Amino acid sequence: MMPGWLAAFVSGFDLAAPWLLLALPLPLLAARLLPREQVEGGALRVPGTLAASTGTGHEGAGRGRRRAALVWGLWICLVAALSGPRVVMPSAALPASGREIMIAMDLSGSMERRDFSLDGETVSRLAAVKRVGADFIRRRAGDRIGLVLFADQAYVAAGLTFDTASVARALEEATIGISGRSTGIGDGLGLALRRLDPRDANIPEGRPAATKAVVLLSDGANNAGQTAPKDVADLAKEIGVRVYTIALGPRDLANADGEQDVVDSETLKAMAETSGGHFFRVKTTDDLVTVAQAIDTLEGGRTPPPPLPLRKDLWVWPGALALAFAVGLLAVRRSA
Repeated sequence: MMPGWLAAFVSGFDLAAPWLLLALPLPLLAARLLPREQVEGGALRVPGTLAASTGTGHEGAGRGRRRAALVWGLWICLVAALSGPRVVMPSAALPASGREIMIAMDLSGSMERRDFSLDGETVSRLAAVKRVGADFIRRRAGDRIGLVLFADQAYVAAGLTFDTASVARALEEATIGISGRSTGIGDGLGLALRRLDPRDANIPEGRPAATKAVVLLSDGANNAGQTAPKDVADLAKEIGVRVYTIALGPRDLANADGEQDVVDSETLKAMAETSGGHFFRVKTTDDLVTVAQAIDTLEGGRTPPPPLPLRKDLWVWPGALALAFAVGLLAVRRSA
């Protein structure tokens, strides 16, 4: 029984120009149809004993057969290469989703607090978010993902792109202090919405707009920036962007008991409800993993597309053989 890889190769093999194989018998036709060249000249009779001792008759015949074999091999390989042999194999394509997701992450000073754990060690909130967030981004192959980081100011760390690996790297390289140490939630969400606003997108006529969402994560209360979080949430509802908010940290503003830099869960929850999204409360790394999986499910709907045909040209192999035959023919002629 034929091995699986060989069966796949045979079933996918074809020629780009199979009609060129009709050129294979051309040398035979040329030999039959073209007149032979008449060679005129004298001849020298050599005694049979001398001819036998030199062996020129047998060697000449053998050399002629080798030359003929090399010429035919060269011709067959050239015709085979010109016919364009190739194999067509299916290749996996990215799942199609039609989704655009902006990650808006708090990069304020409180993200340095070491009250989360990873691999049995106590780490900062930022380290835990980097690990779980980068994994979430890499799983979203087929989506256009972008990243906004906010503190005193908000900036785009990665624009919307299908290159999820580059967005994940941008998240992993985020550093506290690069844009201040306060918490501008409204500005962060506003900048993310600006990148998703369909009114600013050049969508071709007849093409449906992408499903858009923002995943906003914060461990504090809004104390910087020019816009109020609830006003920006109203804008998200107006332009049809869902906002998933994640409140990070063990204590809430409502029961802080005088503790500073605690998360404003009530505001984040109101933002999510206004936009039609979901609110998540995260106090541990396990909670963060569960939330990432939940958002991944809520923003699902990716369907595997049909496999794309991948053509691999094989002409180089008969071409290389033709070159080898040509070198052999040259060597035979030089030795004559």
